[in-house]
Amino acid sequence: QAPLVESGGGSVQAGESLTLSCEASRYSSSTNCMGWFRQAPGKEREGVARVDRDNGTSYEDSVKGRFTASINNAKNTLYLQMNNLKPEDTAMYYCAATWIYSNCHTRGPDGFPHWGRGTQVTVSP
Repeated sequence: QAPLVESGGGSVQAGESLTLSCEASRYSSSTNCMGWFRQAPGKEREGVARVDRDNGTSYEDSVKGRFTASINNAKNTLYLQMNNLKPEDTAMYYCAATWIYSNCHTRGPDGFPHWGRGTQVTVSP
């Protein structure tokens, strides 16, 4: 089993919503900083949102105002509520976790040692 398990992806039309979940039950001590990343075919993996253990959040500019990330600490689960989805949001979405709290909101993919296998989000025009 992967360290982190994502769910909630799917195929939707532009303007619709999806909620992604990421269970991190095996890494309850690693959830000081978690992040959502995405990777489209032929593109590098990019950060979408990051959430620290105090539920402080940060977002990539293209998703601000449309995506909301949060952590349920009791369930060790990270969420990504995605509204008003656009075709350019189409990608494989991954969650990631690290026990390191500092610089949570500026960490790139290399700063997260624990990863899920991803969940596909496809948005049609």
